[in-house]
Amino acid sequence: MEISLIFRIAAVGILVSVLSQVLKHSGRDEHAFLLSLAALVLVLGWIVPYIYDLFATIQTLFDF
Repeated sequence: MEISLIFRIAAVGILVSVLSQVLKHSGRDEHAFLLSLAALVLVLGWIVPYIYDLFATIQTLFDF
């Protein structure tokens, strides 16, 4: 896993939390929820290949 991935996830988290607070204070709770959901999907899209590699490695480790 690259360190840049961790920094990207942290940057998305900070950006989403700030934008979510701004949207909530302006009365747009639905948009804040959709922003959080979109950020979750984005980050999951980045992480899924690493999870797949982890399960493939575990499978080869326990494959007799």
